[in-house]
Amino acid sequence: MERLSLIRNELTPSRVNTYFSILCFFFPPVLGSVVSFVFNGGGLLSVLLIALKKRRFNIDQPMIAMTIAIYAYCGTVILASIVNNSIARDASHLVPLITFLFFPFSYSTWSISQKTTLARIIILSSMAACFGALLLAIVQYHWLGIRAEGGAGNAIVFATVTCLAAMACLAGALSDIEKAKSLLVGAALAGTIAILYSGSRIIWLAILIAGIAVLLIHRQKLRGKNALRLSLILGVVGLAIAAFVFQVQSWRVEFFRSEWAALTVHGDYTTSLGLRAAMWHIGLAAFRDMPLFGHGVGATPLLMKQGFQEFGMVHGFSHFHNGFLTALVEAGILGAVALAAIFVVAARNAARVLRISSDPVERFGATMIIIVVVTYLTGGLTGILVGHDILDSMLMVFLVSGTYLASGRHMPPAGEQALPTSSAAG
Repeated sequence: MERLSLIRNELTPSRVNTYFSILCFFFPPVLGSVVSFVFNGGGLLSVLLIALKKRRFNIDQPMIAMTIAIYAYCGTVILASIVNNSIARDASHLVPLITFLFFPFSYSTWSISQKTTLARIIILSSMAACFGALLLAIVQYHWLGIRAEGGAGNAIVFATVTCLAAMACLAGALSDIEKAKSLLVGAALAGTIAILYSGSRIIWLAILIAGIAVLLIHRQKLRGKNALRLSLILGVVGLAIAAFVFQVQSWRVEFFRSEWAALTVHGDYTTSLGLRAAMWHIGLAAFRDMPLFGHGVGATPLLMKQGFQEFGMVHGFSHFHNGFLTALVEAGILGAVALAAIFVVAARNAARVLRISSDPVERFGATMIIIVVVTYLTGGLTGILVGHDILDSMLMVFLVSGTYLASGRHMPPAGEQALPTSSAAG
């Protein structure tokens, strides 16, 4: 009994939040879908705690704006199924929307954490995730002879979540929240190399754009000795990555060139690039058939099967390898606009904080939002934007924690005094 009482006393709400946050930011590259169980389990618990009045519903302006955008997207997806009279068919495909619906509840629970503590947890957990990702990538590439896919079981998904972790480390190194700057830069480099091992070419572009964005956000700190030191580090890192790409991944670049020639010269749609071109053709045709409400979230496999018959092929895919095209087909213009609104609202809030706030924790939270927006929008050009359990969970993890750190209101459990609202929260 004494031991149970001791455990109960140790598991305070803040400490549980700490463990939960560590798992959410460490697991994605290393254990993949486990993060989905962690986040959704935490979301369900948050709903119960709020319903039982053991947590207070944290209503502030940034959270409301994000919730409206997220719920609007979920509403358009459900509406598409209603219009197409396909609720029964689409039921299993609608269940993952629960991850998005947890947003305001997870936000309310996460906001009991002290902001500085949460920011440090995110940075250090992301650092551990990057080193773990590199270790898995080396084992999978050199020992198993496959593209690195970490614990995600999918190279693109692995590369996407590792990109988030690597850029969080870079942002942490420049934010002065953690002192171990060299170790954080090393972690960002480790994550970058792991992404290269994945062979996911679109995420190579994503990490480049996200990295430039992070450097621009912190450009005021990149002056004098810091600028010289960073230039030297980036120069060495750039040379190392260039050598790595040439030695290990040059075949991916050459492979793309051969696929491009096969498609444009010979009309060969059997290659990876050709399949994407075929899917985009099928998707655009399907969108033109049902432009406003779409075909419903469960219609994609059948549309794919019918569409590929025109190319003399038999293939089945769960998405059109373009996030917004998938949204257009499944939920029409309304769905695509609502999906875009999630990223617009998030980016607008982040830009506002970066413009008016000098607080390092708030700016780190805003940078997290920019990182996830850039990474998802870039990766979504040729892959999945939403609709994958790991990607959906990590989108919510970054939007919840980033929005809270950037401009949210601290809301401790009942009986504890809240910290003063930051100037950027308005």
